Amino acid sequence: MHESNLPIQPVPESHLSFDDLGLTPELRTAVAELGWQKPTPIQAAVIPPALEGHDLIGLAETGSGKTAAFGLPIVQRLPADQKVRALVLSPTREITLQTKGFLDYFGASRRLRAVALIGGLNIRHQMDTLAKKPQIVVATPGRLLDHLERGTVRLDAVSELVLDEGDHMLDLGFMPQIHRILERLPAERHTMMFSATMPPPIERLAQRFLSDPLRLDVTPKGKAASGISHRLYLVDIDNKRPCILSLLNRELGSTLVFTRRKVDAEWLSRVLAREGHRVERIHSDLTQAQRLQALDGFREGKHRILVATDVAARGLDIPAIEHVVNYDIPDSVDDYVHRAGRTARGDAEGVVSTIATFLDKPLIKELEATLGFELPRCTTLGVEPYVERKPPRRMGRRFR
Repeated sequence: MHESNLPIQPVPESHLSFDDLGLTPELRTAVAELGWQKPTPIQAAVIPPALEGHDLIGLAETGSGKTAAFGLPIVQRLPADQKVRALVLSPTREITLQTKGFLDYFGASRRLRAVALIGGLNIRHQMDTLAKKPQIVVATPGRLLDHLERGTVRLDAVSELVLDEGDHMLDLGFMPQIHRILERLPAERHTMMFSATMPPPIERLAQRFLSDPLRLDVTPKGKAASGISHRLYLVDIDNKRPCILSLLNRELGSTLVFTRRKVDAEWLSRVLAREGHRVERIHSDLTQAQRLQALDGFREGKHRILVATDVAARGLDIPAIEHVVNYDIPDSVDDYVHRAGRTARGDAEGVVSTIATFLDKPLIKELEATLGFELPRCTTLGVEPYVERKPPRRMGRRFR
């Protein structure tokens, strides 16, 4: 994979250099050819102990540079023989393909080959690729189990294991499959787990399958990234559609719109297309080819607007998003921070617009309490705002 297809560093860099991390000259050259000047915080934290073979838990958001954080140590530590030596489990097809791209690039100097095992593509082609003896398997849990049951892949020589986006795999219901896969791996191995949060099932997974892991936390503590302008548009339910149309006619940059449900992503993308917007949608019911086409079109500027669900959008590398719109307010503070982090990457600035109704007021209060500030109430042309009515002040008891 040519280096121009790989993303630039998406977050602020650390004070260290890649020369300080213990990487081989070949890998330092590969990093330099990407134009990366310094490691990101998660890369600076993870790479040295990973090279030494420590099990670790990396707490980091999507877009923090964690793929290179585990990819570089894997490539440096693997022997270039004819066995599957490394396994990376990923929650989605897109993340799997992105990870394979990094590993192909970094592994080229050592003649290491990676294969992506994902649903939605011809399993026979994957069998043919496995027959060529790759050293690295990057897979979604369901498709990997398909290959294990067919006997087309063996994991008995795996010495490097990565569980990527652990909390996302939990959200997608992959925990039973993950347990079945991990029970087939050698007990003696090096394991790295990455997650944005650590809910109890992920903690239990770490306790069972990791050995005295280091815990490396570079997540922002309940805060959205700097450089973001937050805007809240409180409207009546019937005014949500006019509100987003008004916003999209006013804010003309690259825009990612979030909906809660797949059916809503389909509906909204059709509404926007009828209004003359260059729009695509991405959700988990689309085929792999459709999803990749939508992403490529958005990255290349063919479509100004991408309508997405949380499940489909998580883990995607989409640079230069100027505007994030929550057509549906997210279910949690963590989801809000994750969505907001899609804009204002690195030193860039961006806008997050949230369209909400009176039904969303409890979550708005929770968001504001966690973020530490009140979301600015805004209005947009042609849409009547919902007027918040504050409770009347209680007066002292009056006596006649």
